[in-house]
Parts: sequence; structure tokens; C-alpha cells
Amino acid sequence: MKIFIRSKLRQRRNAHIPCLLAVFIFPFLWISCSSSEMTTDQTNSESDRINHHIDIVVHDPSMIQQDDTYYLFNTGSGITNWRSDDRVNWERLDPIFEEAPEWTERVVPGFENHIWAPSISYHQGTYYLYYSISSFGRNNSAIGLVTNETLHPDDPNFEWVDHGIVVESVPGRDMWNAIDATLSFDDDGTPWLTFGSHWMGIKLVKLEDDLKSVAITPEGDEWFTIAQRHRYWKLDERDAGDSANPELDYDELYPDAIFELNRQSESGAIEAPFIFQRDGYYYLFVSWDRCCRGEDSTYKVVVGRSESITGPYLDKEDQNMNYGGGSLVVKGNENYSAIGHNSVYTFDGRDYLVAHAYDLEDEGRPKLMILELTWDSDGWPVIQFDD
Repeated sequence: MKIFIRSKLRQRRNAHIPCLLAVFIFPFLWISCSSSEMTTDQTNSESDRINHHIDIVVHDPSMIQQDDTYYLFNTGSGITNWRSDDRVNWERLDPIFEEAPEWTERVVPGFENHIWAPSISYHQGTYYLYYSISSFGRNNSAIGLVTNETLHPDDPNFEWVDHGIVVESVPGRDMWNAIDATLSFDDDGTPWLTFGSHWMGIKLVKLEDDLKSVAITPEGDEWFTIAQRHRYWKLDERDAGDSANPELDYDELYPDAIFELNRQSESGAIEAPFIFQRDGYYYLFVSWDRCCRGEDSTYKVVVGRSESITGPYLDKEDQNMNYGGGSLVVKGNENYSAIGHNSVYTFDGRDYLVAHAYDLEDEGRPKLMILELTWDSDGWPVIQFDD
């Protein structure tokens, strides 16, 4: 998750300040004001599609089922998490981390335990929760891992164990950002971690079998770039592509024309990858454009597919996602300004896209969306998002 904010604004740009401050503050207010239990109505379309538009405030949701209970994890203080018996009525649980892991202070000095983009997976008797440590507009970031034998808080074996850093990005060294991680396995059972936000796009790296570190091969680490969008070549390498790094003096860094182009454009605006396997293909879902701007958000979900987990991922028009390709899956509508940071799951024989959308009837707050996903005759995902 990225927040748009900028320091050292020129006087002639002061009109933007109230909006920027609101966007900076609201994510924290939204999370702290969430109710402990919320409900919504379930609606069925003529095609028996099941969509849940749920009035709980979440960013970057990830979901899993254990026994008859669903668990939801999302960006928030210490990692916000919830449980439900029906994916409709949700109870908020205690955060995963009461205090930030000690190692986060080195990566992000002064880190205040607001943890981004958790992603939950189950493998061979263990639940793996990858999470992101970062700061707004910067790629001094790291992906951490915490594990548990069970997600049921009343189970005597319930205990979250932190394993520290899996992948780290360093400003000035890396033209990628170590956030928004998800775990996948290829047809041979090899584990892979996909991640990335802005800069030079979405990365894929092979993991060791214990899923706790990057695999070391005789040829070196196995890294791939699997999706990216055009990045303006004159941008500073510390700039995500949205003039959002508060440590940069944009007045000194860019002339006016480049600053405005960067701030208003969609340069490099890609993040939140999720790989889903179906019928011999790996489907790569990513989010394009801008999150976290409330009513002004422009997030949307696009997809490509490949017969190999390492790509190339092609869209419906055979355009490579490494060169800006991506077929639209879902975008905002008259009720929601934008939707994105999705994941895809199969529950009870149905496929669902889980994401957050910015509610225009509630000051652009991000709400949980669970949308049934179907497939057309050519094997491409279809979402109905018209409520």
C-alpha cells in the first residue's frame, strides 16, 4: 500500500495540502474506528453470482479458511485480522503484533507498527503470513514472515512466531520495492514469492523449501521481472513515480513540467501481485494506478496468464505484462471510486476475488469486497461489480 504525500510544497501548490493531509491521516483513523463486528446483506444475481459488499474498513485484504471459519488479514496496526463463519459477519481479533518486531527499526527507523499488505497461506501443517514493512513513497522496505500452527485463537497451539526478513529493498541500490508479497507454488511444488510496487515492477523469486528465505542456486538467486509499466526515464531512482517520497525536495529535483507529469501520471503505477492457478495456466492479477486517495483513488485490477510461473504473462491481446500489458478485470463504478489489491480463492467450489474498494457514499473509505469470479469460454476471469 502506498500513500500519496509530499513535503516542501511550493506556495502555489498549497491548494493540495488539505487533500494530502486527509489522505495521510485517514488510513489510521479508518482502522482505529472500525467496529468489532459488522454485517452486510448477501446479494444473488440472475446468474447466481454471490457478491458480498461488506461495511468494514480494510486495506489490502487476504483471506483463508480453517475448518468452518474464515480468517481475514489486512493492513493495520500490528496486522489487523478478523474471523467469520459465513464471510458476511466479521469479528475483529487481536492484532498479530502488539509491538513492532525489533528488526523493523533498522529497516525503517521510528517504525510505528503500521504493517502493510499481509498475505496468508497454508502449507504442510503451517500457516505462513508474509507482511510488509515500509514507509510512504520510499523503497526502504522489507517483507517479513510470521507463522502459526493454527489460526484459532482458543487452540492451545496458537502462537505467532516471527522469522524476520525474507526480502529487503534498499533505496539507491534496488529499482524495486519489497512489499505486497504473495506465496505461490509451481507444478513441481517449488515455492515462489511474488511482490513489488511501482519502480520497475513486479518481481518473482524462488524460495527455499522452508519458505523463510530466498533460494540460493548454483547460478545464483533465481529472480524474474514478470510485470511492469512504463516509468518515465528522467525520474530519480528514489522516486516511486508519484512524487510521494517525503524525503525528496521535488522543487530542487525536477523542473515544473516533470514534477506535474510525475504527480499526475501513472508512471510505473503497478503493485499488489497475486498468482492463481487454473486449467494449466498461472494467472497474474495486479493493481494499476493509484490507491489510498479516498474518493480520488483510481485503482483497478488487470490480469495476464502464462503456462510457466516465471512468465511471460500475456493478456487477452497477447501483450506481454512486462511491457505494460494487462486485461481489465474490474475497476471503480458509480458507487466506488476504485477497487484493487486483490487476491483470488476457491471456497466451496466457487472462485472469489477479494479486494478493497473506496466507498463514495462514505467519504471514500476503503471497504471489503468479496466478489464471485467466473470464467468466460476462453478461460479469462469475469467479475460483475455493478452494485
